[in-house]
Amino acid sequence: MKKPADDVRRSHAEDLRGASKLVVDATKKVTEVVESMHRTIGSGPDVLGRPLEGPVGLVTRLVYGSIRGVTHLVGVGIDVALAQLAPLLGESVPGPERAALLAALNGVVGDYLVATGNPLATEMCMCSGDGQPLPLDPGALAQALPEAGGKLVVLLHGSSMYDRQWTRGGHDHGAALARDLGFFPLYLRYNSGLHVSTNGRAFAALMERLARAWPVPITELVFVGHSMGGLVARSACHVAETEGHAWRGKLTKLAFLGTPHHGAPLERGGNMVDLLLGVSRYSAPLSRLGRLRSAGVTDLRFGNVVDAHWEGRDRFAHGRDPRGDLALPEGVACYAIAATTTPAPSGPSAPPAYPRRAGERTAGLRSDGLVPVDSALGRHARPTLALGFPEAHQWIAYGTGHLDLLERPDVYETLRAWLSP
Repeated sequence: MKKPADDVRRSHAEDLRGASKLVVDATKKVTEVVESMHRTIGSGPDVLGRPLEGPVGLVTRLVYGSIRGVTHLVGVGIDVALAQLAPLLGESVPGPERAALLAALNGVVGDYLVATGNPLATEMCMCSGDGQPLPLDPGALAQALPEAGGKLVVLLHGSSMYDRQWTRGGHDHGAALARDLGFFPLYLRYNSGLHVSTNGRAFAALMERLARAWPVPITELVFVGHSMGGLVARSACHVAETEGHAWRGKLTKLAFLGTPHHGAPLERGGNMVDLLLGVSRYSAPLSRLGRLRSAGVTDLRFGNVVDAHWEGRDRFAHGRDPRGDLALPEGVACYAIAATTTPAPSGPSAPPAYPRRAGERTAGLRSDGLVPVDSALGRHARPTLALGFPEAHQWIAYGTGHLDLLERPDVYETLRAWLSP
């Protein structure tokens, strides 16, 4: 695949400014937590039984207020210095280590980076196989992709990841589908710290622009989503149906790899920690640190897909699954692959069609380390929430971790068979 004429270069000064801003913000947040704990612990009665809340509050405001003030001045000073040094610091094309670190940072606090205007926030874009963001102007896109075909597969990465991480262990599902089935692979890059529905809306709009600018008529469109990427794909389909996007009629197949359709225990555990920390007024300030995790992370508690799943609710509050019915997109063949770290059964007890038997029981199977098998297969005790994948469209990969779904040969062979004509 030909590279676009210009590499995407990043200003070293902007990266440093983003990092310093994050450190300053973190210092202020930790200061608030320490101040709150100090005030709570020190506000009890003195030896004569007199309340100390007033005097302690005055002292803590003076002490911690000065700390916040100095921290703010330091941040301003760094910004001024970096602005002057920017020409000397220069620019460069980011390497994979920096990109992976930035993706993880966005996954954890990406919504905060956007809200505070931090330059480290990832902007959504569609990328080619070499990681270059693609222009969505028809002329520029045709020039950048002279070999563009009409069969498209768009791959959506998971939480705290980025587009180049589809290549794992020397294998890339997108490149393999291009080689074996003639698909032209495109890779979405997005800020996984934002709400899934926010990314879904942006992805739907991006697909509409892409479809209009694509150099040749689109004859087939397929999505492959890993983990959170599958939720973003579902959300985008819902937006496209609501707003009448043209690309939605081109979508023929949608494959999910380890997608937490009904959430992941890790986030539910984090929510429980928040609840426990709030029980005591002494530990309650520490719960503020847990509330720094991103909207994208809290969406994974139950698998939120649309705005109605979270709007008007405290996303950190403990409670039951608030989601309503949201079926798989109509007219699209949908497939689900789940992974389990449980070893494959062997010997006389192994089922004849092991390990890919449709309708296989999932009781007793461990998760893939992050996503339970039933969640990945869209199964739910509440019939209104069960996604109802056809049994022939479900597959379980044994002895497989969450990220192993990106490189296992048997996973790819299953995917290839499903996406074949």
